[in-house]
Amino acid sequence: MRPMFHFTPKRIEAHVCICFVTYKVYKELERVLKISHINMSADKALDIAKTITTIKIKLPISGNTMTKTMLLTNKQISIAQLFDDNFWKYF
Repeated sequence: MRPMFHFTPKRIEAHVCICFVTYKVYKELERVLKISHINMSADKALDIAKTITTIKIKLPISGNTMTKTMLLTNKQISIAQLFDDNFWKYF
């Protein structure tokens, strides 16, 4: 948490809440990386994740939606399991 200049108790509480939730999500990512044997920091995983693109296409005739996650580099492939829906069923 860095200094923020909020003047109402409601805004101060909201800021602290957001900081706490952010910290919890970050620590959870660290935990998942560790138990998944992905040997990198959460910051590095987040930097790599920012470069990954997912494309969704809705087919006009059938109305089905196709989704494709583009994994182009070895670094992206190293964290690919984090983008698999089946991976998160175990957590």
